[in-house]
Amino acid sequence: MAPSATTTVTETVSLPQQLKDPRIESQYKEFQTYHFEKDAEEGRVAGFEAAKYPHYLPTWDKTLKYPPLEPFEHYEHGKDADPTFPELLPESAEVTHLTPTIGTEIRGVQLSSLSDAGKDQLARFVAERKVVAFRKQDFKDLSIPDALKFGGYFGRHHIHPTSGAPEGHPEIHLVHRGAGDTKSDQYFADRVSSVAWHSDVSYEQQPPGTTFLYILDTPETGGDTLFANGVEAYNRLSPLFQERLHGLQATHSGVEQVAVAHARGSINRREPVTNTHPIVRTHPVTGEKALYVNPQFTRDIVGLKREESEAILKFLYHHIAVGADFHTRVKWEEGTVVVWDNRVTQHSALLDWKNGQRRHLARITPQAERPYETPFVK
Repeated sequence: MAPSATTTVTETVSLPQQLKDPRIESQYKEFQTYHFEKDAEEGRVAGFEAAKYPHYLPTWDKTLKYPPLEPFEHYEHGKDADPTFPELLPESAEVTHLTPTIGTEIRGVQLSSLSDAGKDQLARFVAERKVVAFRKQDFKDLSIPDALKFGGYFGRHHIHPTSGAPEGHPEIHLVHRGAGDTKSDQYFADRVSSVAWHSDVSYEQQPPGTTFLYILDTPETGGDTLFANGVEAYNRLSPLFQERLHGLQATHSGVEQVAVAHARGSINRREPVTNTHPIVRTHPVTGEKALYVNPQFTRDIVGLKREESEAILKFLYHHIAVGADFHTRVKWEEGTVVVWDNRVTQHSALLDWKNGQRRHLARITPQAERPYETPFVK
């Protein structure tokens, strides 16, 4: 159930012995100190404005348990799209590409009004541009069921195993840094950066595809989100190295995330899973190949010795992390909905604002096909 405290409560928990592996300790530190800050109705904290969307404040119902996810046949609507995007991008739309290979900002298009043909075009356009920020949207003002209905067009809703959710709507994943939260001071006590590249819940057998994140409350400045283009990261590699990566599978694990939740006394809606996915993944619409490993959830390369696996993964993580010429940065503003393709991108939030203001976002996370690769072509 939702915490009922009306002041911020800070609890620091010691690191469990089973999580002291340096490969996963960094993920744990993100949650090492956690806060519940919530008035049951408004999320009000002394000295700060109440939450604009209190019905979106996080709750944690420990009584909700879900069975393991079953495989399903995903239908990729981007395959049906008119590649000229007439319904998505009318002449009145303002379209600004943020970089040559990733990131577009669009004004003058209302997502909630798109026809099914427009949604098909949205899926394809996002696959091509990787991440698209739609400005001045009414999405946050829809009822939660209507927002979920829109997102459900793109795939089966993923229910996160451990995150807070609006009461009665576990399909919504909430990103919430409460007003007055001082976690950042402790967060940087033993680390120099908040950047944590990842693709969402890549440990699932069928990870997300077209994904939606919309802003509810945002600091005056700061809290931007970085995105990296996994296709361009793959394209930058030499043909010999690309060929070596083809055929390799990596293990993605959700075990540590659930262990963290247990350690902090939080929820666990579903037993954790591990799955193997190809290191080079093919997009079903564009046919592009993308690197599909990330330091948050990828653990090792199947069939390699530990040192061999770590050497390759370390190179790939570093390659993606420092590739500023295939990154983009989205600045949040009132009414923004960001849509990205989790199959071919990675992202990281930035914990850089210092005024204690609330940062509150909601994510709708439709699952897609099981990752696959197509043969390497010289």
